[in-house]
Amino acid sequence: MEQIRMRVEKRRALTPSISEFTLAPVDDQVTLPDFDPGAHITVETPSGAMRRYSLVSDGSDHPKSYVIAVKREPASRGGSASMHDEAQEGTELNVEPPENDFPLTDVSKYLLIAGGIGVTPIYAMARHLAKKGKELRIIYCSRSPEESAYLEDLNKDFEGRIIVHHDEGDPSKSYDFWDDFLTPRATHVFCCGPKPFMEEVKAVSGHWPEGRIHFEDFKPVEVVREDDKPFEVELSKSGETLTVPEDRTILETLRDAGYKTVSSCESGTCGTCKTKLLSGEVDHRDMVLMDEEKEDFIMICVSRAKSGRLVLDL
Repeated sequence: MEQIRMRVEKRRALTPSISEFTLAPVDDQVTLPDFDPGAHITVETPSGAMRRYSLVSDGSDHPKSYVIAVKREPASRGGSASMHDEAQEGTELNVEPPENDFPLTDVSKYLLIAGGIGVTPIYAMARHLAKKGKELRIIYCSRSPEESAYLEDLNKDFEGRIIVHHDEGDPSKSYDFWDDFLTPRATHVFCCGPKPFMEEVKAVSGHWPEGRIHFEDFKPVEVVREDDKPFEVELSKSGETLTVPEDRTILETLRDAGYKTVSSCESGTCGTCKTKLLSGEVDHRDMVLMDEEKEDFIMICVSRAKSGRLVLDL
């Protein structure tokens, strides 16, 4: 996929941990592709990590810029931290054209549910649906008002149609979705937020007809797990052996060592980083490889060694 060279045209803090970035083409002759609400772009962050971010801006009629909001994750492995630390106004970044794995359906009623930073696609959807005169309700859950991006705008624009709930980080104070899902309706539900948050919505909506509940999740696999151990990777072409730490991926370790890597999703879903495996036992964590390929290939953005050492054709 051809990348677009873009510049941080504007940056502003939405909360202490969330910043909004307005990205415009470096070449002002470039026409940016349109996109629909729910779309995202993949950004090569200053650290080299590829990260997906939902688009907050309006994507119709040849947009002049792309707007994203990035939360600095406490356990960041280089993506969000480098955006916050290094992506200042004027910084140039490579950006892949918009894709949409979370498209809106065309129905009469909508329930939009946001958890934390998951508000970004929900905010774009809400404004789009309001412009079209659609009937909608919003449930916005977060830790506190201070950590809620776009809260003031949502409260103002959707007064009477939005429920805001803050749990103060206490699981016992989580929003109770049961009343919203007790009786299945013709409403279509769009939900985005942390994995546990979406699992809760899935649990209370299991009795609804198929196709009415829609989720957005940029982390379909656990890239790094708590019980992961360090292991070695031998690069057959260079002869170098690298140690992959328990909290880093093969791809990140290669990048840290100065090797140029080819990647896109960095979540085991696109296949860009498919690498020839010469020997070793692999813990395959991707969602791309066919069973018959797993003896000969590895997705280095997510998969690891089960034990011992892996030898790669690199």
